[in-house]
Amino acid sequence: MATASAYAIFRPSSVKPPVTSTAAATSLAQKLLSFKQTNPLLSQTLKLSNSAAAFAGSSSARRSFSCKSQTDPSAAKIQELHVYEINERDRGSPAYLRLSQKTVNTLGDLVPFSNKVYTGDLQKRAGITAGICVLIKNEPEKKGDRYEAIYSFYFGDYGHIAVQGPYLTYEDTYLAVTGGSGIFEGVYGQVKLQQIIFPFKLFYTFYLKGIPDLPAELLGKPVAPSPAVEPTAAAKACEPGATIPNFTD
Repeated sequence: MATASAYAIFRPSSVKPPVTSTAAATSLAQKLLSFKQTNPLLSQTLKLSNSAAAFAGSSSARRSFSCKSQTDPSAAKIQELHVYEINERDRGSPAYLRLSQKTVNTLGDLVPFSNKVYTGDLQKRAGITAGICVLIKNEPEKKGDRYEAIYSFYFGDYGHIAVQGPYLTYEDTYLAVTGGSGIFEGVYGQVKLQQIIFPFKLFYTFYLKGIPDLPAELLGKPVAPSPAVEPTAAAKACEPGATIPNFTD
């Protein structure tokens, strides 16, 4: 009897057929709709969430566009600046420190120096150079020396430009522009050094990047380099109007 009763209770006819997936989905949708109708705060929350997501996307797009629009096109602009460095034999420069203790120029010898700087048109006194050269190699077959130079060009109130690289006494070279101050803050690029009369007259052509437009008084048309070039008498005497503002001396 117990077995029969159990069978009667669990007979297949008493088991309800499973609900199909379509019917279940319809029933769930109806329940959610009914829940939303009786809970208006849920609808408002969903709308706010969707609006926030849309705003985040548009805000991100605006930020991306803003970054591009703020890119400074002048960053890649190359500006040429020409100056003369002239040793007028009145500054005790250069000083040769023969640290090698040898009678010929040898690796390790040091040469501190400081000379006067004039604008490329030779109309104004601009400032000075100041730095040091380390002898790397004496090259008798070329009748000269190779130095590693580290120095700066000082331009009074405008600031300074720092450079570093090879200084060859027998041919032109290019040095790296490593930074600056004042209007030259953030500058980079290179400078061509042309020997005119070693070590008394040199001509430099800077190729500068990363800075705003240079002031007009630094950009006069340069005088072509030659052994005979000289600054004007007014610039040499540092007369009013023949110097840049508070030129470095």
